[in-house]
Amino acid sequence: MPRQSITLTDKNDAWLKNQVEESGDYANKSELVNDLIRRARRAEVINRKLALAESSGFVDQSPAEMLSEFKKDLNR
Repeated sequence: MPRQSITLTDKNDAWLKNQVEESGDYANKSELVNDLIRRARRAEVINRKLALAESSGFVDQSPAEMLSEFKKDLNR
């Protein structure tokens, strides 16, 4: 795995350290940074798919019409 050196602000370094210590989910700041990058990459993919869906003209309902349709489906 490639090694990188990054410079963090004091505030960001303290936040990372706190997240590692408080959550117990990560052994070190490197694991947390890798997880944050994975989540950002996943969000990018989701956002691209949403933008594509919105621009495709697939949905021509208003948000209120969609909500009404969803509520009808819940009552079935």
